[in-house]
Amino acid sequence: MTRIDGHTILIGLMAYPIRHSMSPTMHNTAFEALNLNYAYLAFDIDGHQLADGVKAIRTLDMRGSNVSMPNKQAIIPHLDKLDISAKMTGAVNTVVNDDGVLTGYTTDGVGFVNDLKKKGHDVAGKKMLIVGAGGAGIPIAAQSAIEGASDIRIANRKDGHLKKAEEIADSINENSGAVASTFTLEDGEAFKAALAWADIYVDATGVGMKPLEGKALVNDPSWLKEDLVIYDTVYAPRTTKLMEVAKKAGVKNVYNGLGMMVEQGAAAFKLWTGQEMPIDLVEQAMAEKDKEK
Repeated sequence: MTRIDGHTILIGLMAYPIRHSMSPTMHNTAFEALNLNYAYLAFDIDGHQLADGVKAIRTLDMRGSNVSMPNKQAIIPHLDKLDISAKMTGAVNTVVNDDGVLTGYTTDGVGFVNDLKKKGHDVAGKKMLIVGAGGAGIPIAAQSAIEGASDIRIANRKDGHLKKAEEIADSINENSGAVASTFTLEDGEAFKAALAWADIYVDATGVGMKPLEGKALVNDPSWLKEDLVIYDTVYAPRTTKLMEVAKKAGVKNVYNGLGMMVEQGAAAFKLWTGQEMPIDLVEQAMAEKDKEK
């Protein structure tokens, strides 16, 4: 990459595991196409290394970084400011460095809604089941409410994220026209009933990717109706166990999270550079990268 020189500005991606990520291909393709002197690199950073990773953004005068699991919520205490979406959701997936001041944003919700629209589905007026109240599920719930979803049920296991589910449900009920509620995944009957009730089912748990590749929360095809829209936020592998179960059930509209990743990346790209990402070119480069695997 001949465009890299002594003036190249670094942007990172901090998550674990992350070597599977298509984000470097996406952003570096866009930088090169627009003749921008930036480079985007992925770093395996987990919770134990996160504080040092954030320090590096300032020390190396990086323009910023993307953040993914398991760091989307843990990074917040290390930042100086949050935008409204990050405050509402309690999650960050994009950090922008302005002269040492680090501001956290979340573009995941917008990325999800925009990708679903491209695929011909609008959340407005829809009943949604979102499983997983972590760094992806919470922004998706919030943005779906903003975009006019009528009812949103958020499910999570009885762990530290359950309170987050309850908090975002309360926020949605107070600040939007949607009706939001929560239940625990340990209640299998409630989960099965919610799948029958929903128009759109979003799995935002990370089940299906390493180290849980080959696993799914739904293993019985009879739980899934054919007209359900199913969206798995995992994109590596491209076809998850959930998607395989859905196809056995005859579900027509089944998607992985690759499009959401591109759309949220385009929003982050604009925050860093002030320019629109050439999405068509980026998607072509990513498809070619897939063929190499």
